[in-house]
Amino acid sequence: MQARAYALAFAICLSFAGAAHAESGIASVYGNGDGYAGRKTANGERMNPSAMTAAHRTLPFGSHVRVTNKKNGRSVTVRINDRGPFVRGRVIDLSPAAARALGFAGLAPVALSR
Repeated sequence: MQARAYALAFAICLSFAGAAHAESGIASVYGNGDGYAGRKTANGERMNPSAMTAAHRTLPFGSHVRVTNKKNGRSVTVRINDRGPFVRGRVIDLSPAAARALGFAGLAPVALSR
């Protein structure tokens, strides 16, 4: 009986170990007329306003994140290639192409999931 309880506890722990990263907050746009386009990002590549990329404070470079606009339900997958945003209350900085696909140009409430 005790072995079965340990096995169940182990299975539950494993299921949480792969749990998806979930976060909500405000997204902003960078790389369009603000001097960031063409400059090197934190991972060394050039900021491309047409790419589906984003900046996040802690997610590993190369991570793919699903960003959903809470106002209209649109979602897009972006690749993390930079660090930021450095403004309190914001959770992600999106390239102009990603923001356009989500249907906003300035700020928007979003949900992130991996």
